[in-house]
Amino acid sequence: MAKKEISGYIKLQIKGGQANPAPPVGPALGQRGINIMDFCKAFNEKTKPFMGKPVPVVITVYKDKKFDFIIKSPPASHFIKEAVKLKSGSKEPGRNIVGYITKKQVADIAKQKMSDLNANDIEEASKIIAGSARSMGIEVKE
Repeated sequence: MAKKEISGYIKLQIKGGQANPAPPVGPALGQRGINIMDFCKAFNEKTKPFMGKPVPVVITVYKDKKFDFIIKSPPASHFIKEAVKLKSGSKEPGRNIVGYITKKQVADIAKQKMSDLNANDIEEASKIIAGSARSMGIEVKE
């Protein structure tokens, strides 16, 4: 089988199961000549387990206007906000602490995100997640 020639990549963050031709999806795909409805149907089918959660997706566009896409897990900040039950992080992280998260919750989030993180084990992944929490103004407790 001949190797397809790649014309580019598109990175988007779309709510799981809710892709539609409206911006930002439509314009991003339209300018590359991709059939928007084909993408939306395929994406919505694949992301049913993540319904309503923001899902990063990397779309590989080929010269013949065909495409593939890779779905990643929702961002760490989403999981952290979910665990602490917040709508958003601190406006002044480092000064204002808006919530607390336990090390066990951090480890659980690290397990969910392990495939997308640049870490060799759960301990390293937990440090990355704890850093994300701190940068949102959320303190990690025992």
